[in-house]
Amino acid sequence: MARTTVLGGSRPAAAAVPPERVADANAAPVRAGGRHVLYWMIGARRTVWNFGLQHAVERARELGRPLLVLEALRAAYPFAAARFHRFVLDGMRDNAARFQAAGVTYYPYVEPEAGAGRGLLERLAAEACLVVTDDVPFFFLPRMVRAAARRLPVRLERVDGNGLLPWRRAGRAHDTARSFRALLQRELPSRLHELPAADPLADGAPPGRASVPADVRRRWPAAAPDLLAGRRGLERLPIDHAVPPVPIAGGPVAGRAALDRFLERLDRYEVERNDPDRDATSGLSAYLHFGHLSAHEVFAAVAAVERWNEGRLGRPAGGARAGWWGMGPSAEAFLDQLVTWRELALNRCAFDEAPERWESLPAWARETLERHAGDPRPRVYAPDELERAETHDQLWNAAQTQLVREGRLHNYLRMLWGKKILEWSATPREALATMLRLNDRWALDGRDANSIAGVAWVLGRYDRPWGPERPIFGTVRFMSSANTARKVRVREFLGRYGR
Repeated sequence: MARTTVLGGSRPAAAAVPPERVADANAAPVRAGGRHVLYWMIGARRTVWNFGLQHAVERARELGRPLLVLEALRAAYPFAAARFHRFVLDGMRDNAARFQAAGVTYYPYVEPEAGAGRGLLERLAAEACLVVTDDVPFFFLPRMVRAAARRLPVRLERVDGNGLLPWRRAGRAHDTARSFRALLQRELPSRLHELPAADPLADGAPPGRASVPADVRRRWPAAAPDLLAGRRGLERLPIDHAVPPVPIAGGPVAGRAALDRFLERLDRYEVERNDPDRDATSGLSAYLHFGHLSAHEVFAAVAAVERWNEGRLGRPAGGARAGWWGMGPSAEAFLDQLVTWRELALNRCAFDEAPERWESLPAWARETLERHAGDPRPRVYAPDELERAETHDQLWNAAQTQLVREGRLHNYLRMLWGKKILEWSATPREALATMLRLNDRWALDGRDANSIAGVAWVLGRYDRPWGPERPIFGTVRFMSSANTARKVRVREFLGRYGR
């Protein structure tokens, strides 16, 4: 078996998926006489570093059946828009090429109208031994998988490849980064070699080649190559075309290129990441959100650049950040974002059925904001004025313009962006709704666990009370544009996005 060097050692390139990452979504049987194993690709939209695909390959080999991969794109998901469709379609193009080269049947389906894809999954499952899918604990995906589990006539197995820690291992929602980091520091050392295979198809495809029934091809035609390639077809889909595509390419190929570029500037991250005038952030959030890039691959790549091995792990007390990984300061700072904060956001979505609700915020934050809900606001802007960046604040307008124009928002300015929406909204509940809507409608990395966590942080989640008590904010942390402009460099940012 081929071996690959990872984290300072070697491991099998196609080691088995850890059992704690696999869960049955229903009690239907595995049909050993089925024609294929179906991998329903919904969250990990890539052919590499993918526990879901790896498990589907394993099951196909166990059963001696070919693998069929279905990657579908709905027309009516929340905030469906040309911007997000184009990003996903870029990934479908990459996946089609990779599966073709590997000898695996791949079926990319794009709904031409809302509801047109209804019945496709059940039809392909009707001839399957079992169905494998991704276990993603946010957006509409958990509801979709639960609904499918009730309808499918065969076993549906879901596979968690979201982060370094299997999300069920936490057992509960954590309220602070420190407590969650302490959990990670206890649990991760024994799991750092449990990485997905870098290429689950490296040893070849499962036996045979799955065929797609003719009635499926007629009723649910595969996406046209021109649509996947971006030449034509997107404009005809019933989605929000007022949110247009951006120049940032989607897909696993572009995601890996973005990772490589970030690794070249990694040493600048710790010092320059908060400066909007510097290009020091990772730029990876959209690729992680759409499943075009794996957190495991990112972690392994950073570890390789740092020439790191597990012997350098520290033993910090009580969830402290300093001294944990035993890497350079920039790598330590980045991994705290990738592992602690990103997986903390996933943790909240996994153990809180509605983490975006007002009632999900910490009690102290709700109480102080409600106590000050009637405070006079120096200015109140309607949500549509905010969306158009029509405020008196030049820096805030520039941040909102970047979001609308490019589908991204500088990480540090995202905090200020939210704090000012709180200050300028009629009520804190309205501020919550406005932040979620603007971020989800325009941001490539919106509609994500991290999006919810970032918005909720503005309103006090994962934070503590801050004094002195202020109008509007109470004891929720306050930020101002003037202080931000003094603290970080924004002149070039204002030149690019200001009016």
